[in-house]
Amino acid sequence: MNAKVRDVMTGEVVAVRHDASFKEMACQLREHRVSAFPVTDMNGKVIGVVSEADLLAKEALNGEHGMPAVVTGILHHQDYKKSGGLTAGELMTHPAVTVRAEDSIEHAARLMYTHQIKRLPVVDMAGHLVGIVSRADLLTVFDRTDEDIRAEI
Repeated sequence: MNAKVRDVMTGEVVAVRHDASFKEMACQLREHRVSAFPVTDMNGKVIGVVSEADLLAKEALNGEHGMPAVVTGILHHQDYKKSGGLTAGELMTHPAVTVRAEDSIEHAARLMYTHQIKRLPVVDMAGHLVGIVSRADLLTVFDRTDEDIRAEI
């Protein structure tokens, strides 16, 4: 199978600029019914990803006093560091793990598995956003009839 990321990616992407506020991001998530979006700099280059989990961690951990339990503190150290953030640039996970449209589905799947992420921004050679691919998108290549598979073989 020679499927490429371009074959399954979504080309119209909801993204936010690095200076987007918490409130803007929460509204965008709800309005567009997405669970995360790429964060871009002033030049439109992807610099990170902000997810529902990032926003939820801010609300759950912001203002928490005292030292967290040792295990929780270790597991959520990055979340605690970000919990005081107010903008996408402060709350995002970075650097963004990205793929290019020409990359294979296998490569994208390996990145998602290795980095334990649910989506990958798709970028051009200059790092500009051109799409996004999710785990479900990657799995669509297996949603084919036996006849289609025989024809390919």
